[in-house]
Amino acid sequence: MSRHPEVKWAQRLDKVYITVQLPDAKDAKVNLEPDGIFTFSATAGAGNSTYELKMDLYDKVNKEASKINVGVRSIFCVVEKAEKGWWKNLLRGVGKAPHYVKVDWDKWVDEDDDGPGDLDLGGMDLSNFGNMGGDAMDDDFEDSDDEENVQKTGDVEKTEEISTDEKSEAPAST
Repeated sequence: MSRHPEVKWAQRLDKVYITVQLPDAKDAKVNLEPDGIFTFSATAGAGNSTYELKMDLYDKVNKEASKINVGVRSIFCVVEKAEKGWWKNLLRGVGKAPHYVKVDWDKWVDEDDDGPGDLDLGGMDLSNFGNMGGDAMDDDFEDSDDEENVQKTGDVEKTEEISTDEKSEAPAST
């Protein structure tokens, strides 16, 4: 009986990063088909357990431009997409991804952050963005130099504001 290794993935506009987490993998075999079929098999662990996986990727890929690196702790694949664009999921189909497939947040980039791209601002003019009136926002904030001095008298607390100038004259609280 074979097991499934943990798979992490992230994407860019033109590629998908797939990392198969399997320390000390032996006889690792990775196959990538142009139609998006990704297969992996290897043995690992004390009992030389067999790990296999077959994933039907979301869209077609460029097999010749893709790269695979078999390392000591993981197998890292850079899969080039056949057509640039963002995939909704790693795998084809509308169901939830298998439990062993997870997002690689260390490599993840949001669609809005990938590459320079053309940002559509809907005709907004941001040329005066830095010159917004100085007093407009000042009214909403109190002076940050003010602190509160709390004195306790019996069961009642007395609170009063002390400005920065008065701090040096204020008695030390015990």
